[in-house]
Amino acid sequence: MKKLIPLFLFICNVSAYAQADLITNIPSRKTTSLNGKWQYIVDPYETGFYNYRYQERNENDREAYWNSDIPENKTDRKEHGYSDKYTLNVPGDWNAQDPKFLYYEGSVWYKRSFDFTKSDTANKVFLYFGAVNYQSDVYLNGKKLGQHKGGFSPFQFEVPDNLLKQKDNFLVVKVDNKRKADEIPTLNTDWWNYGGITRDVLLVEVPQNYIRDYFVHLKKGSTNEIEGWIKKSNNGNEAITLEIPELKFRKKLAATGDSIAFNFKLSKLQLWSPENPKLYNVVIQSASDRVEDKIGFRNVEVQGSKILLNGKPVFLRGICIHEEIPQEIRRANSPADAIQLLSQAKELNANMVRLAHYPHNEHMTRTADSLGLLVWSEIPVYWTINFTSNEVLEKAKCQLKDMITRDRNRASIMIWSVGNETPVHEARTAFMSNLVKTAKLLDSTRLISAALEVHNTNGVQVIDDPLGQYTDLVAVNEYLGWYSGLPSNARTAKWEVKYNKPLFFSETGAEALGGYHADSLTRWSEEFQEWYYKEQVEMMKRMPENFVGLSPWILNDFRSPRRNNPEYQEGWNNKGLFDQKGNKKKAFYVLKAYYDEMEKNYKK
Repeated sequence: MKKLIPLFLFICNVSAYAQADLITNIPSRKTTSLNGKWQYIVDPYETGFYNYRYQERNENDREAYWNSDIPENKTDRKEHGYSDKYTLNVPGDWNAQDPKFLYYEGSVWYKRSFDFTKSDTANKVFLYFGAVNYQSDVYLNGKKLGQHKGGFSPFQFEVPDNLLKQKDNFLVVKVDNKRKADEIPTLNTDWWNYGGITRDVLLVEVPQNYIRDYFVHLKKGSTNEIEGWIKKSNNGNEAITLEIPELKFRKKLAATGDSIAFNFKLSKLQLWSPENPKLYNVVIQSASDRVEDKIGFRNVEVQGSKILLNGKPVFLRGICIHEEIPQEIRRANSPADAIQLLSQAKELNANMVRLAHYPHNEHMTRTADSLGLLVWSEIPVYWTINFTSNEVLEKAKCQLKDMITRDRNRASIMIWSVGNETPVHEARTAFMSNLVKTAKLLDSTRLISAALEVHNTNGVQVIDDPLGQYTDLVAVNEYLGWYSGLPSNARTAKWEVKYNKPLFFSETGAEALGGYHADSLTRWSEEFQEWYYKEQVEMMKRMPENFVGLSPWILNDFRSPRRNNPEYQEGWNNKGLFDQKGNKKKAFYVLKAYYDEMEKNYKK
C-alpha cells in the first residue's frame, strides 16, 4: 500500500476555487446530459464579471451576469439578458457557429436552465465538464461552484444539496479563451484557439460512498498477472468485489481504508493488440456502488533499442491527429467524430496515432481501444512556455495528472508525452524532466516521451537533447526538405543519436493544397508532397536498427492563424494526407504502401 500513497497525495491546487477529485469512468455512471442549445452573451469587456472600477463583482450584485436577468418589476433596470435569439450548441466551439466568433478571443457567458430530480439511490451530485477552453467560472443559481483552467482537461464540482432545485435551475458558465503567457499552452501555438464549452456537460449521480478511481492492468513483464488498485470516496471497511465475467473470475477485496491494492493471475487471458483489440468487461462493485469498464490487457516496454508490445518488437506505423473536423471547420466532439478520424487512420494502415498536441476527447481513446490503435497522448506544453515559473510547472502537472487519471485504464495508450519542441536550456530541461518523473510516478506501466530537439552539424542530424536521458524513447520532429532544402536532401541524411534508446520520428511532412497539381518541384502541389514522402520513405528504409516508427504530420488539413499564404494556405496548415474536404492526397498512397510493407516485414 505504501507505493500508492504518492499517487493520492498529488493534488492540483492552481486556482482559488476547489474542484472535486476526478471520478474515473464517467460513462459508466448515472448521468443527466446538459448538452444542447445554451443561451449566451458576448462580453469582451467582461462587464458581467467586473464593475466599472474593474473590481470583481460581489456574489449578490444584480448586474453580475451569473445572476438572474429577469427584471423584478417594470422600473427595474437590467443591462444584460439571455435570450433564445442568441444560442450556441454544447458541446461545440463558438468559432464554427457564427462568423462573428471566427477569430474571437475573450469572454462569453453561457446559460442553461434545467429541471432536475435526484434519483432515489443517489446521495451526491457532481457537475462534470469534459473540457472548456480555456478558463471557466461556474455558477449555479447565483452561487459560484468554482473555477477551472485548462482547455483540454475534464473537471467537476460537487453540487450542494441545498443548491439544486427540481425546477428552473440557472446554470451560468463564463468562458474565456484568451491566450496568456503564463498558461498551458502559452501565447504561441500552431493550431486554432477554438473557444467554448467544447465537450460534454453532465450531472453525475453517485451514492454517498462511491468508487472514485481505479487502475486495472497487466503486470509489467507478465502475460497473465493482473494488478492495480481501487480508490474509494471514504475510509470505511466496506469490501470491494472485482469481477471479469467472461473469464469467470470474481474476487472479494478487503478494505481497511480508502485504497485497496490487488494482484492475481488469470488463465486463458487474451492480450490486447492492434491485431486483436480484445476488451474484457470489468465490474467493480461495493455494497452501494457499481461501475463497469471495457479494459484490455497488454504490456509495453523498452528493451535496448526496441519497443516491445506483449514481448514482441513493434514498428509504429503512426499518424498525428488534431481534434478537428476539417470539412466542417470545427472541433471534433462526438463519438461519430472519433470514428471518422480514427477510421481514416485505419485506412492508412496505421497501428498508432499521436493525439496532438493536447489530450483529446475521451471518445477518441475509447474508440482507439476498440479499433486497435496505439495512442501517444500529450499535454500542451508547447514551444516557449515560461520554464522558470513554478506556478506554470504546477499547471502543467495538473494537466498531466488529469490526462492520466481519465485514461489510465485505456489499453490503447502506450505513450504519455510531456511536451513538444521545447527549446534546449537548463531551466527547460529541469522543468521537462520534472514532468517526466511526475508521469512515471502517476503511471509506471507506460512509456514516457516528448518531441525532442534535433540539430544539423556538418550534414549530420544530431540528437543530443539532454531531456533524452529521462525519456523512454528518443522522439524528434524532422522536416528535411520542407523547412530547409529540398526533399532530395534526405538521400544523404545521416543520424547520430546520443542515447541507446528507440528512435521515433514524432513528426515529418510537407504542405500541399488539395487538388493543386504541378510538377514535383513546385511547392504547395500534391506532387511536391508526394515527392517529399517518397524521399522520406527511402530514408526510413536506411535508418539504423533502433528506428522504431514514425507519426507524420498530419492526418487532415487543419486551421491555424499562423498560415497566411493567400494562395495556398489562407489560415490552413495543409500538411494533411486528407485535404480540407476529406479527399486523399497523392502522398497518402506513398505512406500507405510503406506501412503495408512494414506490416508484412514485422509479421515474418
